[in-house]
Amino acid sequence: MRKYLEKVQDFRLLPLFVIISMAIGIGIGKYYGISNFQLTPPIDAIKSILNGTYQFTLANTLALGVVIGLFLMMYPAMTNVKVEDLGKAARSPKQLLIVLFFNFLMAPFFMLLLAKLFLSGDQDLYVGLVLYGLAPCIAMVIVFTFLALGNNALAIVLVAINSIAQMILIPIYAKLLLGDISFDAFLVGESVLLYLGIPLAAGFVTRRIAVNKMGEDGFKHFKTYLDSLSIIGLLFTLIVMFALKGDLILEKPSIIIQMAIPMTLFFWGVFTVVYLISWKLGLSYEDSVAVAFNSTGRDFEIAIAIAITAFSPAVALATVVGPLIEVPVMLALVWAARKSRKRLFRDTVADERRKTHSSVPEPIQVRTDMKK
Repeated sequence: MRKYLEKVQDFRLLPLFVIISMAIGIGIGKYYGISNFQLTPPIDAIKSILNGTYQFTLANTLALGVVIGLFLMMYPAMTNVKVEDLGKAARSPKQLLIVLFFNFLMAPFFMLLLAKLFLSGDQDLYVGLVLYGLAPCIAMVIVFTFLALGNNALAIVLVAINSIAQMILIPIYAKLLLGDISFDAFLVGESVLLYLGIPLAAGFVTRRIAVNKMGEDGFKHFKTYLDSLSIIGLLFTLIVMFALKGDLILEKPSIIIQMAIPMTLFFWGVFTVVYLISWKLGLSYEDSVAVAFNSTGRDFEIAIAIAITAFSPAVALATVVGPLIEVPVMLALVWAARKSRKRLFRDTVADERRKTHSSVPEPIQVRTDMKK
């Protein structure tokens, strides 16, 4: 069982399971016609559950599945993080400046340019794509960093700083790029708590209890099975996302294609530039991956929430299609980053191997030529 999980985690079987999950989701969406249902945004759904007013329809339950899937993805990555690691990551000005520059001075305008080039003839898709580029991701980039064997502690610190910055800047960018629109700015804070705060707290508690009971070595062994939750959460999230729009994908595949071209150019372009800049500046592979994913991923939860509250259903549809494209593309970037590690960071990998070998005590040499 352990060897099977490791094959999935190191990407030997993951692409196959991703394709199967997407197909299952599309099949569920087509069978039940889920995109015809009125969906409740996840945060509003949780509030209504607490108030006792939530209606457990199939479509709304699937919408809540995104929250469950994201938690399963985030939680194992959070158990890797130590408090002292967060302190070290917070003292990384070079990494922070790169992320802030690309997230708030480049990404929104690059996405705007791509929208003008590819979607100027369709106003709804144009607005949806611009909305998608407004805010940096606050959840899944940690999972992609984790899957790419990057610096999880740095990723969490960068996400936290991105979260604070976007609370202030999203209304400004929305007005600058799309004109006068109104939406609840507190949605950002609620999303941070839901998608980042809860998994982080659960991860800290789990790590402390487990290390106290079984020690670091025992916890590392246990983590092999715990990490599989990230893969399960990823596949479950893919099923849910594609189920929500499965019938639409089959009926109007042109929407997917129209959005896929500029979004793929955005993700590959930004990731490649930031990753190579980080490498050139002498950052480690782990930090380069964390910086690149934090500069690339977009906050689709916020984009969808703004579209639902401030725009037409067609614009909301465009933002919902976004993560269907983003997740597979980002998984491809995880694979590309892991493949490039030995080539670009050869010295770092060699140093790690030397440290590993030097930490193993040399065997005691027994002399056979000693005279009695």
